[in-house]
Amino acid sequence: MAIGTHPIFHFNEHRDDIRREVIARVVADLSTFGGVTTPRSHQLLLNDAAYHEIDRLNQGGSKDQLERWQRLARRLLRMTPAELAAEVESECAHYVDDVQGHFDRRVYNLATRVLPLGLGLLFKGTDVAQTVKDLARLEGLAGFRELRDLSGRIRLEGEIDTVRRLAQKGTLVVVPTHSSNMDSIVLGWALMEANLPPVIYGAGRNLFANPVMAFFMRNLGAYRVDRRLKFSLYKEVLKTYSQVLLERGYHNLFFPGGTRSRSGRVEQRLKLGLLGSALTATSERLQRGDDRPIFIVPTTINYPLVLEAESLVEDHLREMGKERYLAEDDGFDTLGKLGHYAMKVMSLETSMAIRFGAPLDVFGNVVGPDGHSRGPDGTALRRERYLFRDGRPTVDVKRDAEYTRILGRSVSEAFQRETVLMPTQVLAWLMLERERRIAPGLDLFTLLRTASGDHHPWGLVGEDVDWLRARLVTLESQGHLRLDPFVRTAPVGQLVEQAIKTFAMYHLRPALERTDDGVVVGDPKLLYYYGNRLEGYADALRDGPSRVRVAS
Repeated sequence: MAIGTHPIFHFNEHRDDIRREVIARVVADLSTFGGVTTPRSHQLLLNDAAYHEIDRLNQGGSKDQLERWQRLARRLLRMTPAELAAEVESECAHYVDDVQGHFDRRVYNLATRVLPLGLGLLFKGTDVAQTVKDLARLEGLAGFRELRDLSGRIRLEGEIDTVRRLAQKGTLVVVPTHSSNMDSIVLGWALMEANLPPVIYGAGRNLFANPVMAFFMRNLGAYRVDRRLKFSLYKEVLKTYSQVLLERGYHNLFFPGGTRSRSGRVEQRLKLGLLGSALTATSERLQRGDDRPIFIVPTTINYPLVLEAESLVEDHLREMGKERYLAEDDGFDTLGKLGHYAMKVMSLETSMAIRFGAPLDVFGNVVGPDGHSRGPDGTALRRERYLFRDGRPTVDVKRDAEYTRILGRSVSEAFQRETVLMPTQVLAWLMLERERRIAPGLDLFTLLRTASGDHHPWGLVGEDVDWLRARLVTLESQGHLRLDPFVRTAPVGQLVEQAIKTFAMYHLRPALERTDDGVVVGDPKLLYYYGNRLEGYADALRDGPSRVRVAS
């Protein structure tokens, strides 16, 4: 199937029909909200929305919106059944309109030209002025082709051929790890580069604040997700919108972790609601006589540096530590941070990797290039085994919830296997582990407050890196993880130097710094954040047959 023939290119033709279907289904599904029938269920539903919105808006928000919800809350007990039903439908329509995006083929064609150029500027190892000089020395289109070539900055790995074949047989649901607001942009480029179809995806409302990004996202099928809204009606709109698109065959993308990983760890606690919508959509399709399968594609996005690392780890530690965590003032105002970011990002010389894992069916089984599911022993599996009773597809809430939990575990395991460990992450984990062994009696928060400035001799660091790398290579050979090629093969000294150099490229306070005779801890919180990428394998690294030797 050619890229231009995929369903998303005809999205606008069906947009109004999709809107009507989502509203009708949300209204119907919520008619028994709270375990009661209408009009009582409508009262409870609107009360739930009013309670959450009044609480949110009292903490800062639109005064007009606050007053609107307060008026509705006061009226609820006096509203007639017809008024309640009309209000529920009106609220559903409002939030569907707020969520729903567009797709413009002209904007897509523009994006396919502009996005590689923009990312090229971002990831090329030079500043803007130098880039312009380099382009001027090249002839016409050759300069732009060089700038658009991101193969040295973003590696595409994994089961790309299989995913491409499955896109011809059914509907893809790409489920990536999530650590940066850059993820959607970078992954959009990766799908284009891999000749995979464009996808519908949900993007946080904050990303729409930038008018340029908002223009592209709104016109490339992205739907807006407002994570501030916690009430049931809004959550049902999001879930139903995603499911209706899946049922209609639109390739989809969502982040099953729900939000960016604040701790730096590979996500293991996944949001099962959207994963479950893939199973429900499969059942709905079968009941309508549509036997096209839905394929889940676990994908890892692997950065050597995460541009929001400082703020993310601050949020994580503040939430985890409560009163035990003492935040420090970094001494930079907002404008200074932005200037530093803009300048340093242009000189980022390290590469990243996007890895597409083995596709799964909606029950968590691996799917081959032929589109057939296989059990652990290679036995072919059929959907009828899971969803059919007496020869017909059926809906069973408890059964389907268990299947979704199994799928969630399969995606989590795939995230662990397909994570590509970078030099920065390997060295960060090791150096924080050394700090823990030096001061085993300190709790994490005391350690993070006191480790800055600690010195570690070159010889001891090199010996530990050599042992750790050997253990990681063994784990990779056993299929537990993936290593960046530089981690796998570089001489130990170069591996350490590269990680330290990369840390110094962007962060206001580098995680580690080099001295003539060793390595000095700069920002322990960044060591914790980047090192957390290895925490899923920590038991094997700390307590394996050859225990990590961290000499103090």
